[in-house]
Amino acid sequence: MREIAAPSLAERTTLRLGGRAIAELVLETFEDVLALPEHLKRLGGEPLYIGRGSNLLAGDGELPLVLVRPHFTHGPEILGEAGGKVLVRVGAGVPLPRLLRFCAAHGLAGLEGLTGIPGSVGGAVAMNAGSFGVQTCARVERLTLASGGQILEVEAPALRASYRSLAIEDAKSGKIRDFLVLEAIFGLTCAGKDDIAKSMRLNFFEKKSKQPVTAWSAGCAFRNPAPGVPAGKLLEQAGFRGRRLGGMAFSPMHANFLVHEGGGSAEAALALLGEAREAVLRRFGHELEPEVRIVPCPLR
Repeated sequence: MREIAAPSLAERTTLRLGGRAIAELVLETFEDVLALPEHLKRLGGEPLYIGRGSNLLAGDGELPLVLVRPHFTHGPEILGEAGGKVLVRVGAGVPLPRLLRFCAAHGLAGLEGLTGIPGSVGGAVAMNAGSFGVQTCARVERLTLASGGQILEVEAPALRASYRSLAIEDAKSGKIRDFLVLEAIFGLTCAGKDDIAKSMRLNFFEKKSKQPVTAWSAGCAFRNPAPGVPAGKLLEQAGFRGRRLGGMAFSPMHANFLVHEGGGSAEAALALLGEAREAVLRRFGHELEPEVRIVPCPLR
């Protein structure tokens, strides 16, 4: 386990915002997980599990957080076949784009819709990342998790995935919400390499035409408040597409994408998000809930 003092959240998040945490603990072996509770107790502060930081809005200044990052970058590797599916094992620290390139190169279909999502495999599983009708956890066959200082193997039937979230149903202790993904095994199907690559290209260019995929961003700021009611449409109708405040903005390309244009702060980001929530509630009666994870301060 490596320990890094006073890590910068701005250097560890795709939004490029945030102050400094107490420390960062980098887990390099599964054995490190067993020692994690002792290190967290010694350091104090609230643990924050972090991958590539693609869904985080971190506060300014000195933060009472200890970052915990699983640096498990083994795989992807094909384990074999079961139930008509090809099983692919991959460490939680592997960037999602790397897994998708592996799938395309080996003719393995099922994850093409995740093209353009910048996070890690562990983060994509933990938040059940989705796009183009594909949900990450729908392709998971088995997970290796850390919870309460223990390492657990969890099969697909125990997963309770919902919109941008995942809980684990444990037969003994009920639902497990506080966990860290260490490794995932996906069940994929065989298809033509060219067809998979073409689908990924089309998905990427469609996303690029509508979303600020190259900007400093944490993705969608708010959850859709109801089926068929996109938060982006409500924000646009409320006049927030392209709205700016203190170096932060709602993207001119997509009203639900919070972007950092330079010189911004978490304070400005939270103020802009708060203005948007109030405007949408006042005009449409929908109370928007953040999709971006805000740490350690809640949205005012």
